[in-house]
Amino acid sequence: MSRLAGSSKLLRAMNESAALAHLLDPGMLTRADLRKLTALSTPTISEVLRRLTEAGLVTVVGHNSGRPGPNAEIYNANPDAAYAAAVSVRDIGASGAPSVVAALCDLTGEVRGRIESRIDFLTSDPLTALVEVVGRLRDEADVPADRIRHVQFGVAGSYDPHTETIRHVDVPGFGRTGLVPQLAAALGTRVGVDNDVNLAAIAERQRGVGRDADGFALLWLGQEGLGLAIDMAGTLMRGARGGAGEIGYMPLYSPDSSHRKLDLQDLFGGAAILDLARDSGVPGRTPAEAVRAAAADPAGGGDFLMALADRIVIGLAAVIAVLDPYLVVLSGPIAQAGGAPLLSAVTFAVRRAAPLESSIAVTSLEDDAVLLGALDAGLTAVHESLINSIRSS
Repeated sequence: MSRLAGSSKLLRAMNESAALAHLLDPGMLTRADLRKLTALSTPTISEVLRRLTEAGLVTVVGHNSGRPGPNAEIYNANPDAAYAAAVSVRDIGASGAPSVVAALCDLTGEVRGRIESRIDFLTSDPLTALVEVVGRLRDEADVPADRIRHVQFGVAGSYDPHTETIRHVDVPGFGRTGLVPQLAAALGTRVGVDNDVNLAAIAERQRGVGRDADGFALLWLGQEGLGLAIDMAGTLMRGARGGAGEIGYMPLYSPDSSHRKLDLQDLFGGAAILDLARDSGVPGRTPAEAVRAAAADPAGGGDFLMALADRIVIGLAAVIAVLDPYLVVLSGPIAQAGGAPLLSAVTFAVRRAAPLESSIAVTSLEDDAVLLGALDAGLTAVHESLINSIRSS
């Protein structure tokens, strides 16, 4: 191939990838819109759209009749060109059987299927179980296997990309060497793994109160575990081995003479919240139920919420003092259950504990934040894959 021909092919690929990027986000554009966004000529845009349409990546979705002259065609990414799947392995409950929730979205982000099941990983091999979950999801949405371009897994642990190993995870079998590459091979597609709290932060950045923040720290208050995600202008701080934010392991020591070693999990993890609720006379079979009951009855549950807030602030004050984030987001099932009353108690406790100035908010997401974040991460990976495939073709 001559240098001229090679340069022409590269320029064409760059034009196509630029146009596709705009059609993926925000989409619903006319030729004139694309010409303004890309600064390409009208003939070049027409050729780019022809090639993208023939490749099945772009489709005409309507006509703009609000302008003089012929109606302009409106283009958008073809929803069925590619899909992203998300699988969230939630906190381990008292039964020892984690709940797995999974969803599938098309190229425009529309959710096409969602399933939830309980899997006992004490008796089930995680590779087999997770492949079956994705298969069920694919069958429900009636999507061909080769159209799923990325599967994003969310786990209550950290993922080390250098060794492709999940660490700090309590779900049996998830920490074994080779699991992630085996999942990718069995599913026949790209696979991503991330900490569940990091994924919740992605959802908060995309859809929640963190959308317009310069940066934020997200404190995850789970039914079982604790976690922290650190968003710096849209980039997550993951650490050298993916373990940044494992705040539940932060050591404490009992103030009594025994000097018994404690950590934050012992202070306001799920079991500790239930113990505090029982001591305060607040009903609830789970930590979230107890917090919800207290939030609904300020007269009867106010002391419990303040006691819980005082515990939360021990961890939160350290985070704010070290990171000085613009915003702290309280997230997870406990924060969702506590809502505004818990936020009020935590805000008061923080101001009383230390002269720290970070704003505090409770998550505005009502759905499963981990699943939403996994869908967002998976869809971003699919978009990047399609754009890169054009550039390298």
